[in-house]
Amino acid sequence: MNYLLLAAGFVLLIKGADFFVDGSAALAKRMKVPSLIIGLTVVAMGTSLPECSVSVSASLQNKNELAVANAVGSNIFNLMAICGLCALFCPLAVQKSTLKKEFPFSIIAAAILMGLGVSGMVLGHVDGVILLVFFALFIAYMIYSALSARKNSENCNEDEYKTLPAWRCLLYIVGGAAAIAFGGSLVVDSASAIAAHFGLSDNLIGLTVVAFGTSLPELVTSVVAARKNEMDMALGNVIGSNIFNVLFVLGIAAAISPITFITENIIDTILFIAMSIMVLVFCIPKKKLVRWQGLIMLIVYTAYVVYICKR
Repeated sequence: MNYLLLAAGFVLLIKGADFFVDGSAALAKRMKVPSLIIGLTVVAMGTSLPECSVSVSASLQNKNELAVANAVGSNIFNLMAICGLCALFCPLAVQKSTLKKEFPFSIIAAAILMGLGVSGMVLGHVDGVILLVFFALFIAYMIYSALSARKNSENCNEDEYKTLPAWRCLLYIVGGAAAIAFGGSLVVDSASAIAAHFGLSDNLIGLTVVAFGTSLPELVTSVVAARKNEMDMALGNVIGSNIFNVLFVLGIAAAISPITFITENIIDTILFIAMSIMVLVFCIPKKKLVRWQGLIMLIVYTAYVVYICKR
């Protein structure tokens, strides 16, 4: 029964996020908000809503190991598995500005998380507020960059999101948010029950099953982008989601209820930083990820999964 509830929770998370993004984007377009800004804010946040729902639900239910493990585990899966898989289809191009700004900032965000977590081995209310402040600064930067890019280019695609009636936009937003909230609660409860049945820790379940399930929106978005040769979008979606997961998801969760930061969280965060640096080094010479690099990333991720299962 718990497996069915887990699957149902994932379906609600994914479809809820899908409806939420469609409704928010269409409503924003009706309000004459540029689609470029919508893509950098609403859509990027939308793909991270499952992680947010799970981590906040876990925090409220004192499933602290699951909250941090879900966010960090999703980031590792996003970077190594999704980008590695996309690079296997064809070379994954990376914009120069991404290598100079967003990518390093995602590493800095992880370092901030580790610093706050190690200090007292807990993410408290103040730590959550600090993460949210950095998140607000990142959003401000993205909006500024989007407006600057729009001034320098007339190629903004106003038809990127379909126009929906106002009532349907609101229905999608409210219904999507409700599905995400309920799905997140289902995932936390069922995953914890499965972990207890097999004698597994919430941390391990969060790093594997839950991390994979909540990363499905990023996986679908990035793989589709890669297959359509929109390579900069594929990596940009992953990096943006990783920043949201650390600063917004854990920021909200910690601001609501303090989250215990265990030794495994420190190790996983350090490994994520190391993997991020490795991928950054891969990208710098030719401004892209090629197939052999993608294969190495998938091998490294597989080795990581084996490690966390055995530790």
